[in-house]
Amino acid sequence: MSTGPGADSAPAPSPTTPDIPAVPRKSSMFSSLRIRNYRLFFVGQVVSNIGTWMQRIAQDWLVLSLTGSATAVGFTTALQFLPMLLFGLYGGVLVDRLPKRRALLFTQTAMALTGVALAVLTLSGHVQVWHVYLAAFAVGLATVVDNPARQSFVSEMVGPAHLQNAVSLNSANFQSARLIGPAVAGLMITGVGTGWAFLFNGLSFVATIGGLLLMRARELHVVERSPRGKGQLREGLRYVAGRPDLTWTIVLVGFIGTFGFNFPVYLSAFADDVFHAGAGAYSLFNTLMAVGSLAGALLAARRGTARMRVMIAAAVAFGGLELVAAVAPSLWLFALIMAPIGMFGMTVNVTANTSVQMSTDPVMRGRVLSLYMMVFMGGTPIGAPIAGWVTDAYGVRAGLAVGGAIATAAAVVVGLVLARIGNLRLSIGWHRGHPHVRFVPREAQEQLAPAA
Repeated sequence: MSTGPGADSAPAPSPTTPDIPAVPRKSSMFSSLRIRNYRLFFVGQVVSNIGTWMQRIAQDWLVLSLTGSATAVGFTTALQFLPMLLFGLYGGVLVDRLPKRRALLFTQTAMALTGVALAVLTLSGHVQVWHVYLAAFAVGLATVVDNPARQSFVSEMVGPAHLQNAVSLNSANFQSARLIGPAVAGLMITGVGTGWAFLFNGLSFVATIGGLLLMRARELHVVERSPRGKGQLREGLRYVAGRPDLTWTIVLVGFIGTFGFNFPVYLSAFADDVFHAGAGAYSLFNTLMAVGSLAGALLAARRGTARMRVMIAAAVAFGGLELVAAVAPSLWLFALIMAPIGMFGMTVNVTANTSVQMSTDPVMRGRVLSLYMMVFMGGTPIGAPIAGWVTDAYGVRAGLAVGGAIATAAAVVVGLVLARIGNLRLSIGWHRGHPHVRFVPREAQEQLAPAA
């Protein structure tokens, strides 16, 4: 059995792959919070993410109350994702040119003003559905720059040694807000009205903006910015195309995001049509998945490296558990499976995000991350209708099974491709009385063959 680095890590860098800085294999779960700049950022995001989830719930409820149409709610969501699909790559080009902190101050202020504007219109009784459409599209436009800027700014705050930990804590932060925000929004909408939820979201950005302003610029890690020039979008695409480790990681995330993460379609149908348990079961499924996602993010925060082996194994487990959930005979068994599905799905996301950031040339990071986010988020408008069609035609169990099968197949294929690129081979043996499956360098496999 090989104990060399190739057995546990990503494929060795090729001549076109920049060296990945050495990082500790394990770290404290909250080690990056020791860094003052990141601590300011994290605290601001705690408040802002709760506000963002509150606005999502309030926005859908307001559109439904104004129109009585679920289609209008879907159209609102589509408007918020549309700018990322249309302009996501251009956002990455801008992020590579601009100072990240200054870009975030602009995007966070724009989103704050959008929330306050919706609050004023709603509380004054003048809001119309087109106002909500416009606000959703405006938030989507800001997200085009905000997403890659926020993702790439993490490395400037913490450096490579704490990158995985910081990315994982960001995910844990978001998942915690996913548990808190909708509950607070429901209480606020019922108690004082939708407009106050919008106002809370608008004011919540003060925490993020304040944190950015209080940061010490001299403590940020200096990252070279891309000079202004022609052909930078094509340059970014060529860079990813010439890096198989990046290409196949993004392909895997694209397949899982498009076909595996259509839970709004599946969970509501399982709660209503399969188990006949109504909205309470739907809420339970989402809560357990969010708890699992939070656990996955915190476990990822303890790991010091972004291993390709972990990403592939988590993707296989994620797809396999969806297949198991598709045939679960009882509500409680189905509900219990939601937690590990959330955990493994978050592990794939965090590990892929970290490996892409750590192995990308800093001058290209904004463009690569914008492509990553566009593929991950942009797959939803494609995959959701397909999942809905399969569910309507063949039943929700078939729909979830198809999604799980595609996710599993994509993970296996990408794992084999990355192993081939890294000159690895599959090694199957016994370790302390248990079967042990891992990838080892081909040379190690050949040395072990005579002994076997």
